[in-house]
Amino acid sequence: MDRSSAGISGKYARSDKDYNQPDDHPGYSRRGRYRDATVRQWHNPPRNTPRRNGFYRSSGAYTSQYLQSRSVHPAQDFNALIKQEIMDGLLSRSGRFGHRYDGRNHGLYANSIKQYTSAAKRPLNQTEQSQLIRLLQNFTVTRSWSWRSLSTTLHALASAGVFTPYRPMDERVKHTQAALLSLLLDTMIFKCNRKAEAWDIDARGIANLLWAMAKLVDNGLQQAPGLTKAIAALLPHVNAQKSNFSPQGIVNQLWAVAKLLDNGQEHTPGLNEAVAALLPRVNAKKDQFIPQHTANLLWAMAKLVDNSQKWVPGLKEAVAVLLPHVNVQKDQFIPQGIANLLWAMAKLLDNGQERTPGLNQAVAALLPHVSAQKDQFNAQDIANLVWAMAKLVDIGQQRTPDLNEAVAALLPHVNGQKYQFSPQHIANLLWAVAKLVDNGQERTPELNEAVATLLPHVNAKKDQFNPQHIANLLWAVAKLVDNGQERTPELEEAMAALLPYVNAQKDQFNAQAIASLLWAMAKLVDNGQKQTPEFNEAVAAILPCVNAQKDQFNAQAITNLLWAMAKLVDNRQEWIPGLSEAVAALLPQMNAQKDQFNAQGIANLLWAMAKLVDNGQEQTPEFNEAVVRMWPHVNEKKEQFIPRQIANLLWAMAKQVDNGLQQTSVLKKAVAALLPHVHANKTTFTPQAIANLLWAMTKLVDNGEWTPGLKEAVSALLPCVNPQKDQFDPQQVANLLWAMAKLGELVELHVVISTFESFLSRFSDNSQLSQQFILMSLWGVMVCCARLSLAPNAIKNNVLEKHLDDLFTRLENTSPDNEKDQRTIAMAASWLGRACPIVPHYQAIISKPQADFCDQLQSCMPSLKVEQEKSLNSLPPADLFLPDHNIVVEIQGPFHYVSNDFKIRNGSTLLKIALLKKSGFEVIEIPVNQLCSQNSMQLYIDQIKTRVDIPPQGHGYVSPDIGSVEETNVTADKKWQSSSHCYLAAEENSEKQTDKPKNRKRKRKKRH
Repeated sequence: MDRSSAGISGKYARSDKDYNQPDDHPGYSRRGRYRDATVRQWHNPPRNTPRRNGFYRSSGAYTSQYLQSRSVHPAQDFNALIKQEIMDGLLSRSGRFGHRYDGRNHGLYANSIKQYTSAAKRPLNQTEQSQLIRLLQNFTVTRSWSWRSLSTTLHALASAGVFTPYRPMDERVKHTQAALLSLLLDTMIFKCNRKAEAWDIDARGIANLLWAMAKLVDNGLQQAPGLTKAIAALLPHVNAQKSNFSPQGIVNQLWAVAKLLDNGQEHTPGLNEAVAALLPRVNAKKDQFIPQHTANLLWAMAKLVDNSQKWVPGLKEAVAVLLPHVNVQKDQFIPQGIANLLWAMAKLLDNGQERTPGLNQAVAALLPHVSAQKDQFNAQDIANLVWAMAKLVDIGQQRTPDLNEAVAALLPHVNGQKYQFSPQHIANLLWAVAKLVDNGQERTPELNEAVATLLPHVNAKKDQFNPQHIANLLWAVAKLVDNGQERTPELEEAMAALLPYVNAQKDQFNAQAIASLLWAMAKLVDNGQKQTPEFNEAVAAILPCVNAQKDQFNAQAITNLLWAMAKLVDNRQEWIPGLSEAVAALLPQMNAQKDQFNAQGIANLLWAMAKLVDNGQEQTPEFNEAVVRMWPHVNEKKEQFIPRQIANLLWAMAKQVDNGLQQTSVLKKAVAALLPHVHANKTTFTPQAIANLLWAMTKLVDNGEWTPGLKEAVSALLPCVNPQKDQFDPQQVANLLWAMAKLGELVELHVVISTFESFLSRFSDNSQLSQQFILMSLWGVMVCCARLSLAPNAIKNNVLEKHLDDLFTRLENTSPDNEKDQRTIAMAASWLGRACPIVPHYQAIISKPQADFCDQLQSCMPSLKVEQEKSLNSLPPADLFLPDHNIVVEIQGPFHYVSNDFKIRNGSTLLKIALLKKSGFEVIEIPVNQLCSQNSMQLYIDQIKTRVDIPPQGHGYVSPDIGSVEETNVTADKKWQSSSHCYLAAEENSEKQTDKPKNRKRKRKKRH
């Protein structure tokens, strides 16, 4: 995920929205000046006419005349630069004029070194640098030097790579470098801070010095003594000279400031003031910028936004001014300019830039030039371009033919330049390819080859990746695997190579990287990754970092983290040390940012919270509060949920209610808001979504939640089962059969029978079925047979009876610990007339309506023997049993029905009645809403008197005709405990369902 996610999301991965993106650095893959090639340097020949602070020809100045009269040739004349007579001449000149010497000859000599590297199109190599540094031991800088000499010298030496720190480096060379740089910086600080008139400090020198210091920092000299002070001393002069800067000076300084920030420079007031002073000059000079200026300015502005995470005043206006020039100058950009521009526009959009017509036109103008110049891009350009196009598509850029052609044109060059890619390039390229695939890019042979080319380099450069690279690489690998990437040996090796570095660099990951890493590891496990010791160590190393950086996570990162933790624990099937603390640390942040979650975030969060509880997470007050606070947002965003999210949300809410969370009016509104969308999206649901939805709606009903629209939603889904029947896996089939059975009379009997026969025939010969599948199917088939037995003129279905017998046989030698499963086996044994292998335990709970009716019955018939909560033949306890007459009286509370009208009985009720009747008992059912008064109660008692006084002549269902009785809602304190089984899983991308016994114990209440 990128900042999604995931990923990458980008920075994560996010994602999960990850979902994380790479911190890309275009334009400086090579050392020294030509590592950037983004800033055009000035060559300022000395003037012939003497001028204050200017270079001029000096009679008798052998050194300057000598240097100017020669054309420096890179292949032949480096030796000319390191002749001792040159340094002797400089020393002589300096000594002759003493404190009146202004350093002009030193500046000319430094400039000749820069000319040499410019002609060679590279900075000094290490050998050249060492030879030159030995000569520069006597290169003396004094405060008498003019500003022009000082700025030219430092700029030229930095540009030529004189101060570039090679590894390894001779200590004497290193010492001379440091001493020379310190002299130059100290002199510059002195001149910047002096109180005298400032006429000596000019705009050109300021621009050159700021550029030079940015170059030093970019070359790794952030810690050079005096550098930070020198930058601070120079910055105030930017504001003072702002109206004097040329177009190139403006470009160089904004580029330099962006480079400084990109290398860790603090956002000081002086730096912010310098940026604020320069940005309006972009608008003022807009017609004078050449193509390279345009590219460098937009790159710098993208970097400024990316490193400050906010839009400084004037920046949007500057961007808007420059964008039209991209279209006008489109044919004049060099390859690196094209790469930097597309990278910059992607970065600007990623940081909140509005997608204006001007920006869209600029992108459209550049894309054809990617294909046209495809053979001229270097390794860094390719990495930046592929990253930029992936980011543009991820943000919403339309996949035009030009964009597709540009991607297709670049991918073959990944293989061609594979040995030139740096660790960052490798990380960014794999991230970009994963993002493109995740957004619909076709997996062409060229794309697959690019991935195959890059993966071995992950292992080869494993010790060179920084924390962000590691996070992006693991996110990319997870995304690719999730989108069908084959788990090749190279991919497995890349994974194995990176995991130890997660632990080694655990304290260096930022918040987004932490979210991306956990998301990636969860995704990999979900796609078959083995949880090796190294893998588990990486997870264990990252979890404490969640607590440490809890205040740094944004809404998407919180979503990805909770989703990942739920996924990891669900696939591991055991609780992970440190996970509870990580969850607890995120809950306050989830509450604080509750208004910032998008539709996918809400769906994933509620799914994750439900899944965590399902795997043993303690439902603390803080945990429950976080869940409840999310429910109103379901209603608010009801129009934005896609089918998968609708299924996951209803599953999550049903699971949360099933785990004891109170059903509030807010929850009811959320459920009611989603149900119409089930009907509207019925043809787009996958088999798993259908199974999850039917399970969820059944669970909600089973827990007393009858919502308007539920019947219509169920009716809409059931016809979708048969067309996709071959795509349901065993767990989905088990959940589907359980739900259809549990809904009882809400589903037409012929639909139930045909569905059961169709599915069970598929799995009858499967010897690998799980015990949960067998138990759930066994219970469902019993309900189906029960309904048939209760139907008038019903004919025994031998097919279902055979399936019931087969399923029971598979369980004969098992003794499950779960009480629900024990009861299912006992009921099946009773139905089949088999010996019960176990004796189930039932808890006797007498509800108030039941007790009141029993008292009234015995008051009217004192001699009548009545037993309450009597378990007959190992069946669920009968409410009232009249042993002398073989009659069972069932007081049916609201939980015996699937609607609030006390008319449609659920599967559990039908099964209990059928089992009692099959065992030879007469059953009288009394809906609790018919017992709202003494008069209505008396009518039922009279009916029982009639049955008792007349010797039994058969057994059957009695439905007393008691006339019209006023209905009222009676609150019962007895909740009937279902013997059903329902274990379902859902996930962001629809996951397999698992059923693990819960560690927690909940007090059972009998339902009426």
